[in-house]
Amino acid sequence: MKRRFHVKLLSTALLSLWLTSGCADQSTKSEAAAAKASPEATAAITNASDAIAIAKSNDWVWRDTEKFLGQAQSAADAGDNAKAIMMANKARFEAEAAVKQYNHEKTHQRGLLK
Repeated sequence: MKRRFHVKLLSTALLSLWLTSGCADQSTKSEAAAAKASPEATAAITNASDAIAIAKSNDWVWRDTEKFLGQAQSAADAGDNAKAIMMANKARFEAEAAVKQYNHEKTHQRGLLK
């Protein structure tokens, strides 16, 4: 009877340690991926997401702008900083152009009625 109790206790302890180590491993993987991105890539991605937030506040975001930001984040996670910066700059450009287009459309009526 005591032997069965000790086996259950040992198996529970091992299972708990295994689960804890699995969860701890996930956080170190995400930290390692974040460490691969250069500060320039991180800054470019942050600038692009800020520009996209401004464009979204007008409800005037171009179709692929957020896709480019996602590609930039994926490239940064993979350690390809040059591609991450290029895609983030492309997303930022599109977001800023969308804001300019929104302002232009608001000030210039293009309808037939004047």
